[in-house]
Amino acid sequence: MSRTVAESTELMEQETHLTESQPASPGTLRPGGRTAKVRRAVLDATQDALADTGFHALNMDRIAATAGVGKTTVYRRWGSPVGLVTDLLHDMAEQSLPASDTGSLAGDLRTNAELVRATLTDARMGAVFRAVIAAAACDEDCARALADFYRTRLGEWAPVVAKGEARGEIPAGTDPTELLRAVSAPLYYRFAVTREEVTADVAERAVTAALAAARDGVFIRA
Repeated sequence: MSRTVAESTELMEQETHLTESQPASPGTLRPGGRTAKVRRAVLDATQDALADTGFHALNMDRIAATAGVGKTTVYRRWGSPVGLVTDLLHDMAEQSLPASDTGSLAGDLRTNAELVRATLTDARMGAVFRAVIAAAACDEDCARALADFYRTRLGEWAPVVAKGEARGEIPAGTDPTELLRAVSAPLYYRFAVTREEVTADVAERAVTAALAAARDGVFIRA
C-alpha cells in the first residue's frame, strides 16, 4: 500500500518514540494516537505482502519500507514475520463484522455462512487466508494465533445460537461452538483442502445440514 513522502516522514519520526519504550509481545498493545498509526501502517503492509507473495516471502525490512516506518521499530515491536502475522490476526478479529440478528437462527446462520464464503472467495482476503493457513501449518505460534482468531469469531457469534435455543428452534443445551463450526467447516474444507469453488449453494447446504443436525440434538452438550 503506497504512501506519500509526507506520510512516510511522519511515521519515521513517530517510530523514534516507539523505540524508546520496552518491546511488547505481538498483539498485546492496543495503542492509540501516533502509535496506532504506526501499527496500522505496518499491519496494512503485512496484509498486502501476504496477499501478494505469501508468508514465506514475508520480509521485515520490506514491510518497514512499504509502511514508511523505521525498521528498528518493526523488529522491536513485532520481532519476526510470525509476530506480524500474529498481530494481524488479532487485528482482523477485532475488525470483523459483528454477529447478525435476523430474528431466526436459520437467517443468522445463513448470514454467518455468507460472511465466511465472501471472505474466502474475495481475491485479496482469500489470498491472505491461504497465506495465514500455510503459516499456521508450519509454525506453532501462527497456529495458536489462528486458533485464537477463530475462537474470537465463534464467541462473537455464539449468542445467535442461544437466541435460537430460547425461541425453541433447537433443543436446549445445544453447543453454540459446535453448531457454528459445522456451518463453516465445509466451506473451509473446499477452500483449503480440495480447492473447489465455494459457491452460494455450498454455503446454503452447509447451513441446512448443520441446522438439521442441531434440531436432531447432534450438538447437545454431553
